[in-house]
Amino acid sequence: MNTGSIKQNFLSLKGRAKILHSTWLAFFITFLVWFNHVPLMSTIKSSMGLSDLEAKILLILNVALTIPARIVTGMLVDKYGPRLTYSALLAVSAGLCFFFAFAQSFETLALAKFLMGFVGAGFVIGIRMISEWYPSNQLGLAEGLYKGLGNVGSAVAAGTLVYVASLFGGEDNWRYAIATTGVIALVYSVFYYNAVTDTPAGSTYFKPNKSGGLELTSKFDFVFCILFNIPMLLALGVLTWRVTDSGIVAGTGQAVVSGAGLISDEVSYAIYALLLGLFALQTYKLFQVNNEMLQSKPINPLLRYKFKQVAILSIGYAVTFGAELSVISMLAQYFENQFLVSAAAAGIFGACFAAVDVLSCPSGGLISDKFGRKKPLIILLTGAAIGFFTMSMITPEWPLPTVVATMMLCSFFLGSAAGCVFAVVPLVKRKLTGQIAGTVGAYGNVGAVGFLLVFSFVTPSIFFVTIAVSIAFAALCSVFLDEPSNKMAEVLPDGSVQLIEVH
Repeated sequence: MNTGSIKQNFLSLKGRAKILHSTWLAFFITFLVWFNHVPLMSTIKSSMGLSDLEAKILLILNVALTIPARIVTGMLVDKYGPRLTYSALLAVSAGLCFFFAFAQSFETLALAKFLMGFVGAGFVIGIRMISEWYPSNQLGLAEGLYKGLGNVGSAVAAGTLVYVASLFGGEDNWRYAIATTGVIALVYSVFYYNAVTDTPAGSTYFKPNKSGGLELTSKFDFVFCILFNIPMLLALGVLTWRVTDSGIVAGTGQAVVSGAGLISDEVSYAIYALLLGLFALQTYKLFQVNNEMLQSKPINPLLRYKFKQVAILSIGYAVTFGAELSVISMLAQYFENQFLVSAAAAGIFGACFAAVDVLSCPSGGLISDKFGRKKPLIILLTGAAIGFFTMSMITPEWPLPTVVATMMLCSFFLGSAAGCVFAVVPLVKRKLTGQIAGTVGAYGNVGAVGFLLVFSFVTPSIFFVTIAVSIAFAALCSVFLDEPSNKMAEVLPDGSVQLIEVH
């Protein structure tokens, strides 16, 4: 692709480029809202009288609901289209943002932060929108630009909201800074609804035949999918365990950390039962959607796809986005505690990690467009694993510029690998792109929950080693990924099967 082509296709404010820019900005705002508390955590702790453990619980709760939310949002976007779904999510995000901003107790903060995890589901919507507008030979770069530019919302939150809060003054200035992000989300929800369409003029928006579960094409994949849903519910179960009265007792090297005491043991038992019921309902819905296939009804070979592809991509995203999300959540406090810098400086240093996504995600997508989908993913995951092993060796004696540079280089490999993952997601099964993106995205939060849980009990060095080992495992799994075919089959409204060129 030459420079003129890039300018025409990506730097324009018309046609598909308008859709890209409008959609990454929607994603940017959801991340601005989702992570608006991170740079202000020290102020929130002081204002609300929170303990260190309660602050860590808020970080974990922030990603909890996003796991089921991304699954549900994936179904909604496939059924109703990304225009309506994204606009509605932005409006809901604004309301949840106001709820958190004016909470008066830790319990209310925790509930608001738990509900705000739904904001993180917005990412899934844009994946489907971009795939409807861009040809496959530009899809990796387009999805990478969407993800990379949108992720900067967390970096902008880290780099600006401390300053915004200072403009208001007073102990509760953090509330007004957070409420400001809610106003932005509400205004943009109206703009987005009026600025975009689901597909180019004359194109068909393919929808699943049934809703409520992922359509599968073999009995083996049906069983595989059921088993693959278990880690998502286990992650929610672990979160429940972590915030009960009895909690987890673990040695930290210097002290003993008990449970958060956020909910009683009795309430936790009810939540466990609810999660088991949710798993049963999810399995039943999956059976309903795939009943005809399970009864051995013949499936056109052209319409088959392998759930293995979804599973491998989900593992890859669990370690890339999961690591990114957890590191972003702890990095500002890490710089404050390890290098004794101010809260504002720590927020800026932490923002550098997320800001790399502007280059890394599009780079990963572009590499995937040019050199294939599989090999670049393996190489970039390996680079990220090496990067986190290096981060584990950082000590307070390291010069700050060296520390920041090391983290940014590691972030580049991490974001590029994530860009490669979502260069493949729209090429698995077009009409199921929202649901597949929802599953892959949900696993990103499963990874974040796991990493943040580890972080609450270990030193930063061991935390980084844990991430490195997990990424190395994902690189090994990626060896078994199938390179997407050069054609994708879809069923037209009249029932006929159409082969769509994807390369």
